[in-house]
Amino acid sequence: MKENTRPTKREIRPCDVSVVIATYERPDVLRECLSHLERQTKRPLEILVVDGSASRSAESITSAFRGVRYLHNTAGLGTLPLSRRLGVEHSTGAAIAFLDDDAFAAPSWLEELAATYEDGVGGVGGRALNGQPDEAREGVGEIGRLLPNGLTTGYFAADPGSSISVDHLIGCNMSFRRRALEEAGGIPDWPAGVSAVREDLLLSLRVSRAGWTLRFNPKAVVRHIGAPQARGRRFDLRYELTATRNHIFVLAHHFGFRHRLPPRAVVAVISGHAREVRTRGARAVPRLVAASLGVVLGLYRAVTFNE
Repeated sequence: MKENTRPTKREIRPCDVSVVIATYERPDVLRECLSHLERQTKRPLEILVVDGSASRSAESITSAFRGVRYLHNTAGLGTLPLSRRLGVEHSTGAAIAFLDDDAFAAPSWLEELAATYEDGVGGVGGRALNGQPDEAREGVGEIGRLLPNGLTTGYFAADPGSSISVDHLIGCNMSFRRRALEEAGGIPDWPAGVSAVREDLLLSLRVSRAGWTLRFNPKAVVRHIGAPQARGRRFDLRYELTATRNHIFVLAHHFGFRHRLPPRAVVAVISGHAREVRTRGARAVPRLVAASLGVVLGLYRAVTFNE
């Protein structure tokens, strides 16, 4: 990598940023999301809404907002990576900021993201507030880490007080330099499922492998309300299976089967659920079964998936 060809320090401004919002059958929360973007201290270059719903439910919502473009993802449910990819392909900004439709940006959100793009920074994310007690302090020293056992930490509601380096970003509040995405090979189109868990991890790992750093700016804040999903509930058995499947797939696909992290992650996932069974008894067995099936499906997908 040619360091001397990298952009100069803080050369990305809010007006250089394209905002991409992926949505599926949630017009009310999308309207609120777009309303918050109208209140930004600095306006983005453009806003693109990528709608995966068959009903094109977001089209009438976007038409009511100035400077918002509508795109339709005809692949439909469970294809969030494709929606993000379409947003990138149809945008023109030097950086692309991704929001979930149920993530409501604070007024200075975009300004803070852009200000964090110093030389060599390929991606910037920020806090995702969940309205939980003590969330600003919980896990403040463990934000966005990929651990030696192959598991990850979140704690994206925590406030470390200043910008820090992280291993991965959270999908509801993340951004990437366009050049970093291009050098990373872009966003792969893979079936991440209804919850699309870990699609943000794969993108973060790819950008890091291309030689760019990732930053977490606690001043770039969104309120993530966790709106109802199209199918199932958050953290139900379907979610458990999907999360495990996607996590194992991401590690095996990105690092390869000979790397230490995929097998370590398999052991960590299964042993963690086995401990739950020993502690909680039969009530924990369904989650062990779901996670075990997720491991098998994740490994199978890594073997068969071609970009």
